[in-house]
Amino acid sequence: MSKSNGRTILALDGVSMNFGGLKAVDSLSFEVKEGEIVGLIGPNGAGKTTVFNCITQFYKNYTGSITLLDRNGDTIDLRDVHVTKVIDKGIARTFQNVELVPDLSVLDNVLVGAHNQFKTGVIKHILRFPAMKEEKRLRDKALHVLGFMNLTAIKDLYAGGQPYGIRKKIEIARTLMSEPKIIILDEPAAGLNDSETDELESLIYRIRDEFNTSIILIEHDMGFVMNICDRVCAINFGKFLAMDTPKKIQAHPDVQEAYLGKDD
Repeated sequence: MSKSNGRTILALDGVSMNFGGLKAVDSLSFEVKEGEIVGLIGPNGAGKTTVFNCITQFYKNYTGSITLLDRNGDTIDLRDVHVTKVIDKGIARTFQNVELVPDLSVLDNVLVGAHNQFKTGVIKHILRFPAMKEEKRLRDKALHVLGFMNLTAIKDLYAGGQPYGIRKKIEIARTLMSEPKIIILDEPAAGLNDSETDELESLIYRIRDEFNTSIILIEHDMGFVMNICDRVCAINFGKFLAMDTPKKIQAHPDVQEAYLGKDD
């Protein structure tokens, strides 16, 4: 059930991205509302991850505009934000390949998500420099997030030794440390079994509701996408096909032909 209040938090307007002679994203426009869960779907090579890389400013040389309603309630052009400062504006992200520090504990991996909040530096914290108020505050916050994610029991274990599904949860936990306004999930259900996928679905709803965040995700598991998303944006060869409710997207002839398969 959608929790959107109707306000646009993220908007892409005519975004294009070229790699040499290849147009990976082609005049793409869509928006995400506050409190929405939005899916971005398309065949392999459709440009989905490129779209995410433009939103997070990993790619800067796109044309068009990408705007965000930031923490202060101001609409800002993300092109003006350095890639390392995007998290400060309220955008957090996970990746297709889980990006953890395997030789750090689960707790310290989650604390890395608060690196932008450390005045003394996250490295000093990890190396156990003298305790400070900010360290205690952020550690308490990380413990709260781990409790929310049902990961408290493994907080002191090495992240690299955890099963794949748990490592995905750790990565999502890390995004919550930055108090994001919008979380970008890149194939969150990939590699999960059926019970883990069901748990992830419930978890994403809880994150949206309890952390007051919007979520945009790429996922190839169409059952997962159609179950969880308020709206789905379908693209093909970087071009916009349609954006609507899951039920209407499933029935859309262009989407069926490009991605979901068209019945003869």
